[in-house]
Amino acid sequence: MPFKSRTKSTELLVLEILNSRMNLSEKDKNHYLYLKKGFEGEVMFDLLTEKLQCDCLIINDLLLQMNSTTFQNDSLILTPEMLYLFEIKNFEGDFYYERDKFFMKNKSEVNNPLIQLKRNESLLRQLLQSIGFTVPIVASVVFINPEFTLYQAPLNLPFIFPTQVNRYLNQLDRNSSKLNKKHTMLAEKLISLHIEDSPYTQLPSYDYDQLQKGITCEKCHSFALSIDRVYIVCEKCGHKEVFSEGVLRSVNEYKLLFPDRKITTNAIHDWCQIIDSKKRVRRVLGENYNIVGVHQWSYYQ
Repeated sequence: MPFKSRTKSTELLVLEILNSRMNLSEKDKNHYLYLKKGFEGEVMFDLLTEKLQCDCLIINDLLLQMNSTTFQNDSLILTPEMLYLFEIKNFEGDFYYERDKFFMKNKSEVNNPLIQLKRNESLLRQLLQSIGFTVPIVASVVFINPEFTLYQAPLNLPFIFPTQVNRYLNQLDRNSSKLNKKHTMLAEKLISLHIEDSPYTQLPSYDYDQLQKGITCEKCHSFALSIDRVYIVCEKCGHKEVFSEGVLRSVNEYKLLFPDRKITTNAIHDWCQIIDSKKRVRRVLGENYNIVGVHQWSYYQ
């Protein structure tokens, strides 16, 4: 069980909703797919680290700041002797390494993850010193995608390739030492310094009128849904979702996209579109939110 779990960033959640409800520009679409693929790779790594049996604290998705510089730590594993820093890359396909540069097979250069790793390691070490902790850091780039190949990589680089990940974690798992209160204090301190909203968020402009309304399928994001007394049923993939849960999911989307708008029966009825009765919307909101105000001025929070 991770000490700090991984969740989708607000940026990814918003782009996920917008991708279903409007036509993103090519730039925004590519950015969304980049974030989505990155998150999927991180989750793949999480599934492996969660199997660790050694005494350790796993801290995922930590956004920190040092000397006015914000830096993202994909995964930290604190053991009794070391703090392991992992930069996770979900690269897919054939790449090659040449003169400290990273290239795709078609000779297109991509950012060398080693540069980001070294930067993050340095900033993390400075941060630890500033809060009174001295812990050796072992920093590595993990290439998690099994379809990834890197040619010409020097043997001395801190790269963990797909075929090496399990062996690396098994070796880490052999550690029989025990954590103490100081380790827990450090983990709690780092989490307390976590920044919720990244300053690097890139979202396209959008407004309510340009977005497609309706409840989307929880599984395939289709708008082709039908509603009976209990369930919302997707006519495309057949997925079933309890009616109230589908409405609440749509309310959460509405709140995420329009945090300044009030949650009212009329607003959610219009947002969901396919619910024939406002009374059903009002019932779901009343059972899950507190009502504020009366009559036409009432809203939920």
